[in-house]
Amino acid sequence: KFVNADKNVLDSDAALSGARDILAERFSLDAGLREALRSFLSKHGDVVSRVDEAKRAEAEKFADYFDYREPFLKVPSHRALALLRGQREGWLLLSIELTPEEEAAPHHPAEAIIARTFGIKNQGRKADAWLLGCCRWTWRVKCRSSLETDLFEEMRQRAEETAISVFGDNLRDLLLAAPAGHHAVIGLDPGFRTGVKAAVIDSTGRVLSHDVLMMHKSEAEKSAAKRRLADMIRSYKAAFIAIGNGTASRETSAVVGEVLHEDPSLEAKRVIVSEAGASVYSASELASDELPDLDVSYRGAVSIARRLQDPLAELVKIDPKAIGVGQYQHDVDHLKLERRLNAVVEDCVNFVGVDVNTASPQLLSYVAGLTQRVAREIVKCREAEGPFRTREALKKVPYLGAARFQQSAGFLRIPHGEDPLDATGVHPESYGVVRRILAKNGLSHIEDLMGNVALLSRLRPADYADEQFG
Repeated sequence: KFVNADKNVLDSDAALSGARDILAERFSLDAGLREALRSFLSKHGDVVSRVDEAKRAEAEKFADYFDYREPFLKVPSHRALALLRGQREGWLLLSIELTPEEEAAPHHPAEAIIARTFGIKNQGRKADAWLLGCCRWTWRVKCRSSLETDLFEEMRQRAEETAISVFGDNLRDLLLAAPAGHHAVIGLDPGFRTGVKAAVIDSTGRVLSHDVLMMHKSEAEKSAAKRRLADMIRSYKAAFIAIGNGTASRETSAVVGEVLHEDPSLEAKRVIVSEAGASVYSASELASDELPDLDVSYRGAVSIARRLQDPLAELVKIDPKAIGVGQYQHDVDHLKLERRLNAVVEDCVNFVGVDVNTASPQLLSYVAGLTQRVAREIVKCREAEGPFRTREALKKVPYLGAARFQQSAGFLRIPHGEDPLDATGVHPESYGVVRRILAKNGLSHIEDLMGNVALLSRLRPADYADEQFG
């Protein structure tokens, strides 16, 4: 009765096959069933990776994943990104599978979930076996592939979020590394063939001298390089020698150690510094503006020295993505990564605060409320009229209106200015509260209050609240 030549249903087998497709389509579109299968597969499934045998020779860099299996929920972000890259580049074949025994069983556990969802079971009726076959068809043809795609997308998003978070944490650690402070520093950019580029900066970061030290050629050249380095340390009273951690770093550090050991009067300390992004900075327009008379090859050494002196002030000049803060950086969403890293830079700058009399325009531009244009105007005013003595003086800077001042003032520091509070994180709006605290406690100088933990811990905020400050 189901045969219909007009619809190309020529016999009962064709009719049953069509009916199976209709049921499988209906089953697979059931939202509750899909969620149950997805949950089951994610909890009990393993990510399985196999090499495409036709490409085994070319896929050697993914050898760790030629025969790999790990529970879906336990795959760490770096491995997930590596697996997905291998799949994307065509070297790896990925799937989500249960145990080999479950996969080889006559009835897959997922088929039982489908049957249970629609009340299908073998009760000895003629159609039961056919209905169970529809469940098998639904799983193998309609659901498995699409669910794997969904779960791999979930794995990618989870790995990406974790990776971006790690990138942000690593960048924060770099930016908030303890600065060496205002000391003369010698920066060394190691190299075998072209020599070690050396640059000396003073306590304010100004370049005093530069040279090439051939530490890794002949013994004669090495001896000459050692003498030259010792002379630089003595002449400029360098407190630190910052050594980039790239190629030839270990060998360069060993030679510097020999110099310091052979002359105990040299009190400089050697420090290995991350040089990630130094080459990017060296070739940038910003470096050309800052160091116009210095060859590109020496700018990296200057950057290495400055990032030891003040990591935050120097690293903000470099695109955060170029600092090298994690693996598989190119496998995550670039816009999300950029937003995250820029937010971290801004958070760090505002957490530490900025010395308005020494900060570069790049550093100032990250302060809340300031734009690059305003940052440049602050530097222009500083260069034209000398250091700012008070925060109030900033109100004279072009384009720094009342709203911008209100938002940024608490992050702009003026050490050794006319008002000690200008060197703190206290906002000018709150200066009155501080002065009331002084008066009520019989203190005449703000310095008596700053850092006075014993007194500050006894204060009752309610005693100083007013209409503006609750």
